Amino acid sequence: MLEHIDSSLIDWSRAQFALTAIYHWLFVPLTLGLAVIMGIMETVYYRTGNDFWKRVARFWMKLFGINFAIGVATGIILEFEFGTNWSNYSWFVGDIFGAPLAIEGIVAFFMEATFIAVMFFGWEKVSRGFHLASTWLTGLGATLSAWWILVANAWMQNPVGMTFNPDTARNEMVDFWAVATSPMAVNKFCHTVLSGWVLGALFVVGVSCWYLLKKRDTRFALTSVKVAAWVGLCAALLSAWTGDGSAYQVAQKQPMKLAAMEGYYEGESGAGLVAIGVLNPAKQSPDDGVDPFLLRIELPKMLSLLAERDADAFVPGICDLLEGGYTLKDGSTALSAEEKMARGQKAIAAFSAYRKAKDAGNETEARMASQALEENMPYFGYGYIRDANDLVPNVPLTFYTFRIMVVLGGYFILFFLVVLFLVYKKDLTRMRWMHWVAMLTIPLGYLAGQAGWAVAECGRQPWTIQDMLPVNVAISKLEVGSVQITFFIFLVLFTVLLIAEVGIMLKAIRKGPEAAIDN
Repeated sequence: MLEHIDSSLIDWSRAQFALTAIYHWLFVPLTLGLAVIMGIMETVYYRTGNDFWKRVARFWMKLFGINFAIGVATGIILEFEFGTNWSNYSWFVGDIFGAPLAIEGIVAFFMEATFIAVMFFGWEKVSRGFHLASTWLTGLGATLSAWWILVANAWMQNPVGMTFNPDTARNEMVDFWAVATSPMAVNKFCHTVLSGWVLGALFVVGVSCWYLLKKRDTRFALTSVKVAAWVGLCAALLSAWTGDGSAYQVAQKQPMKLAAMEGYYEGESGAGLVAIGVLNPAKQSPDDGVDPFLLRIELPKMLSLLAERDADAFVPGICDLLEGGYTLKDGSTALSAEEKMARGQKAIAAFSAYRKAKDAGNETEARMASQALEENMPYFGYGYIRDANDLVPNVPLTFYTFRIMVVLGGYFILFFLVVLFLVYKKDLTRMRWMHWVAMLTIPLGYLAGQAGWAVAECGRQPWTIQDMLPVNVAISKLEVGSVQITFFIFLVLFTVLLIAEVGIMLKAIRKGPEAAIDN
């Protein structure tokens, strides 16, 4: 493991990975959302035989295809960065983390690649039933890709189903199903995929309202709005429910992230949830005595209820998590950060002693070292932390991005309700202000998704793998200059790809659906 790393290398490596992930997530959710919507539209065509529905489905498939191609390119680069920029991470847990990524590539991606060709080029070459199956299987492949990627990410948030092998210095998987079906993975998958459906619905409604604004392809636009708004409303409501499940998992497995999400420093029983809050920028550290809020309006006992399903339960704050001493649910006393760091250092020392004893052929000392390592292994990662305050993530970033996500989620529910009311009241065609609202809501869907990932990933810092591997020992030993160069290369490349995609999509939208679609 690397113990002394240039901090600028860490910052640039994180920035490069964040850049790639941000761009990649501009394409993935729209793929997931359009897949469902166009699948529903083609299903109606299959059941009715009405060519109108065929043309509607084919239009959205065209936009799906443009978006899908760019998303694949950024996704491949993202996965390669685990080897190029995070080689220590890949070595330490590659036996576990690599399994879902391999399954994603072998099964899900090839399913997409196979059936997407039939979906685009098989309209007149295969039966309607087979083509419909290909459309849904393409969407299923995209969703399965998301499943395995999110399983891998959820494992980083809550590592389960593995054991450390001191002979190879690697963590090895012992329970595949624990990794693949952990509550963290299930909640993360459902919440993330549903957010993609919401974005797809926002996109379809917004584009359709552009046609209404231009007074063209009216039947096509209204039909698309109806399908997308129903998908969006259902997905937004379910997303709120799965978001609650995700927050509960965070409370159980990542209490420091929860505390940062709430700007919550001093724990209490019956803790309130911040409904409206403005953080105090003068607050620099947990123990500086500065009030963390300039303005705080909270919902009494709601944080305890959401975090522990008990309105009177104790929820630890940032200071409690650093100082320890409070009673855990199993009756034991929480360790302080300093105690965890000390036990982590014991684990690292025991691992070193084990390797030396094995090399010397001293089995007795090796067994003693192995026992000490096993006792302290849950705190292994803390041995690389030099300052307890480093265990606190960026509170303002986590606090505000969480609220952006939640507020926008509530807005989307209201938005879809209003759209459905107007479209069924037949008022949508003449309400130009609503057309503009719908179009301007599209980027808010992207903002909500990016904010959600900021909460998930920035709130986990300083950990690459929660409590097991901090960022400063996960990265590759590279020249800072080489990471900087590739950062700007990727920035230019991804920006060009994004501009190209937007340009191609706008051209396809301006061209509109196939002729005679309103006949």
